[in-house]
Amino acid sequence: MDEMDMQRSLELLHMTVFSQSFSPCGKYLAAGNNYGQIAIFSLSSALSSEAKEESKKPVVVFTAHDSPVYSLVSTDRQLISAGDGEVKAWNWSEIVKKGCKEAWSRRPPSRISLEIPEINCLLLNPKNKFHGHKEYVHCLALREQVHECLSGSEDGTVRLWDSRTGGQVHAIEVYKYEECCRPQYGKWIGCLATDSDWMLCGGGPALTLWHLRSLTPTTIFPIQECQHQVMFYQDLILSAGQNPTINHCQISGDIKAQIPCTSRTIYSMSINDQSQENKVLTAAGNSSRVDVFTNFGYRAFSLMFV
Repeated sequence: MDEMDMQRSLELLHMTVFSQSFSPCGKYLAAGNNYGQIAIFSLSSALSSEAKEESKKPVVVFTAHDSPVYSLVSTDRQLISAGDGEVKAWNWSEIVKKGCKEAWSRRPPSRISLEIPEINCLLLNPKNKFHGHKEYVHCLALREQVHECLSGSEDGTVRLWDSRTGGQVHAIEVYKYEECCRPQYGKWIGCLATDSDWMLCGGGPALTLWHLRSLTPTTIFPIQECQHQVMFYQDLILSAGQNPTINHCQISGDIKAQIPCTSRTIYSMSINDQSQENKVLTAAGNSSRVDVFTNFGYRAFSLMFV
């Protein structure tokens, strides 16, 4: 093995995939890693009945940032990526042709001139400038029917904002609720999801279902490990974090199943709602592989950074 091969093997061994986003057409998956790279996978090729091992490798890999790609989100035309202190955009029409030229970039303002903010989450919303958290913001969620944006932070709070005015509506200090509090893990909020009047949040505190109208916790899920991802899916709640499984939970709090994954810690989980033909669940974390679940009850195969 020559020096270049050795270096790449070490990179793959220590790779972490932090972020994912599906293309607007639903045929492609973008994944961002800790080396600042974005890989583009063809889902239609990987899911084909004639798929080969090459079909599970990226159609293109490009360096997007000098820091880890912590977040990815897609518009109807662009893939938007974020790392340390910078947000960039790439045109999907060029990406699928392997032309990875930056469309634009922005540097969000920071409180201190020498501070380089770590951009942990991106969410598409017409309003901005929500101020109130005392520490890093780890996660965001929209509650569109009532024009609210929710944010979860290192400071242990979930804050609800009016997305039309930018004003704060409520602040929930999750770690102060005895049933949620787990001081041995800290008070940080690492994941958020909403569905009408309901919210899921977790991190240092236990993964909990909240009723937003009354601002009360209703269900505490018996998952010991800290959770980084959570979502409502049909009549289930899917979550993942510092254990190598995707948890299938019921609203009542029962764990219906725990589906094995490749990564020991999962930082990113997403469902492709852009295409029924290519509808899959994908999960990634501290591994060079992105697990693909065609039936959400088992891992069908893994896409591989190479």
